[in-house]
Amino acid sequence: MTNPVTLPLWLFVLIVLFATVTFASHFLFPSVRWFFRRRMERAVARLNTRLQRPIEPFKLLRRYDLIQRLCYHPDVTQAIVDQARETGEREDVVFERARRYAREIVPSFSALAYFGWGVRGARLLSNALYHVELHHQAPERLAAIDPEATVIFVMNHRSNMDYVLITHLAADRSALSYAVGEWAQVWPLSRLIRAMGAYFIRRKSRNALYRQILRRYVQMATNGGVTQAIFPEGGLSLDGALQPPKLGLLSYMLDGLDKTEREIVFVPVALNYDRVLEDKVLVNAHKSGTRRFDASITHVTIATLKQVWQRITGRFRRFGTAAVCFGTPVSLADVPELAHRPEALADLLMTQIAGIVPILPVPLVARLLQAGPRSVAELVTAAARHCDTPEETVRAGLRPLIARGIVTPGEPHRITDHGRELADFYANSIRHLG
Repeated sequence: MTNPVTLPLWLFVLIVLFATVTFASHFLFPSVRWFFRRRMERAVARLNTRLQRPIEPFKLLRRYDLIQRLCYHPDVTQAIVDQARETGEREDVVFERARRYAREIVPSFSALAYFGWGVRGARLLSNALYHVELHHQAPERLAAIDPEATVIFVMNHRSNMDYVLITHLAADRSALSYAVGEWAQVWPLSRLIRAMGAYFIRRKSRNALYRQILRRYVQMATNGGVTQAIFPEGGLSLDGALQPPKLGLLSYMLDGLDKTEREIVFVPVALNYDRVLEDKVLVNAHKSGTRRFDASITHVTIATLKQVWQRITGRFRRFGTAAVCFGTPVSLADVPELAHRPEALADLLMTQIAGIVPILPVPLVARLLQAGPRSVAELVTAAARHCDTPEETVRAGLRPLIARGIVTPGEPHRITDHGRELADFYANSIRHLG
């Protein structure tokens, strides 16, 4: 037993390597994970004392556990069996496809990423680009929502800045979970977005197995009390006007809602901008009749570098005002009949959103000039019906429109021929208000 054993060097190195890996995987890594998880739990506990709505335990579950729960749910396993029967594939092959879909959808929320530098970055970017305004239609109703309720912020979709703006303005309430499209599934952007708690969806997928997995994840999150933000229009508005609601995510939430567990409250949120960063891209997509956006990484990088250079040289000016208005919450406890009528609920929420869209200087002046050329005095008189400081509002709206060549500089001001499409884009955001 004590006799020496002679081994080749390569075999000794291999044995040491296997021993090291075994020690790390069985003793070191679990200890390190436990240590960091305990620190994370203490940090979240401190954070929850500052939030109006504490972070739900569902968001803090390990991503691997969520994927397992999703793949082995009876509805999902039945969908796997059905697709295997339909396509003639083996069930284990279809199961692996389902697991791949689940890994694509399920986020890996990090409280450090979200509240550490995510919210700070959102606040910095929002205030760097815009004068940010926040309005409440019924602040007392919003504050009175049961902390145990599931809150869904339902918003119109004007710009990709919507994600940034709402993350910043709702930072004292809770961590929001968004549904994001295929555009965000690019590394390393996908890792960042997933760490912020967002989940990916294939908006145009008609695959029954994929839709069942997405449906089940949304139901799990809703029943788990996760605060979410959804865009019922389904995508960015190409013409600037509010779009008819789509029922996908909303119907998923209602289908699987366990009403004995917790209340569900929908909060309508309306956003508007004096300058939508992607306005030309959206207008061109509207002209072409497709949703193919001509916005490559090269174009975005060049535009960003221009803004950075203008800031360095002191010539940068913010893009006017970005405004958000939180409407009156709609609780299914108060209107239980809507729990089985997603179309009626969607129409109610979009009607509320339409009624609280902020009237900002650029959209207002663009809307007034659609009627024909007007002097500043005429614009001020017409604007008095819509705002408390009409002269200041008109001048704030004219300045960027003239600078961009959308409106002529001399009186009477009129919309230029080449600026007509952009003027209509901004005017359409408040067209429904009269």
